[in-house]
Amino acid sequence: MKTIGLLGGMSWESTAEYYRLLNERTRERLGGLHSAKCVLYSVDFAEIERLQEQGRWDEAGDILAAAAKSLTAAGAEFLLICTNTMHKVADRITAATDVPLLHIADATAEAVRAAGARRVGLLGTAFTMEQDFYRDRLAAGGLEVLVPDADGRATVHRVIYEELCAGIVREESREAYRAVIRDLVARGAEGVILGCTEIEILVGAEDSAVPVFPTARLHAEAAVALALADPASGPEAN
Repeated sequence: MKTIGLLGGMSWESTAEYYRLLNERTRERLGGLHSAKCVLYSVDFAEIERLQEQGRWDEAGDILAAAAKSLTAAGAEFLLICTNTMHKVADRITAATDVPLLHIADATAEAVRAAGARRVGLLGTAFTMEQDFYRDRLAAGGLEVLVPDADGRATVHRVIYEELCAGIVREESREAYRAVIRDLVARGAEGVILGCTEIEILVGAEDSAVPVFPTARLHAEAAVALALADPASGPEAN
């Protein structure tokens, strides 16, 4: 079993879910008292969020690159960034380390294709929905990506940062997300990517008329598959 390195804390609410999912999936695969071998570096999200808002992505990337080095020094054999948005600096992290990075968008695109969908709605932070770093990665995986309209994007982003990252779950926000999902489906989405790891705290399959793709869960499942893969098969990571 390979040791998984987790770049977490963005926010810790979803990182806690990663830890649970990794261990549950490992136990399902191996049985008994087995659990995932992993090391975690949890950053101060307030510092990262401030750099995001100020557009200082290189500095945020440097923080995560330093954290990634710490994980490899602690024995991590491949890395997960436990957030969609900070995959914007994935190249900075891979340049700083000599172990593979399992990209969340790749794991998600593979699951979408396996479900037979090609046109998908994308929910996430404004950075994830509006910038190219994530949508282009999905497009390279063979997907056509739809995002909510301006009002929808603002609502989705606000709920993530003001509520979900603080562990707040409101029924009115769930209904607002359902409305955004309905609009994406009306525009032709065959599935909806929950492209922020906190969104899974708020909505799930029961809130959508089309399949939803929970990125934290899919990322964790792909990580366990890689951790337990035959070493001769080589790493399926970036």
